[in-house]
Amino acid sequence: MTGILLRLIITEKITGLQERRQYAFEVPLSANKVEVGKAIEKKFKVRVTSIRTLRVKGKSKTQLTRAGRFEGRTKGWKKAIVTLKEGDKIDFFENV
Repeated sequence: MTGILLRLIITEKITGLQERRQYAFEVPLSANKVEVGKAIEKKFKVRVTSIRTLRVKGKSKTQLTRAGRFEGRTKGWKKAIVTLKEGDKIDFFENV
């Protein structure tokens, strides 16, 4: 179960969702909802009520140089939005 939670996602939209006890994490593409839920419950000692996962496509990038034009893509990733049980909360900045 190690390595399931890659990073916390902090954006304006996700910060607004925290009022409804929803938090977002980047997870590996191979992770499923059961693994994500167990990892969050174990790491933060909270109870998870629901999990939504979605795959984010990588963006197309173009770079113009003297040698010519280079095209490529950024890698895709997976996002998990987790809803916690009433009364539970994750405080990310307590150890900073």
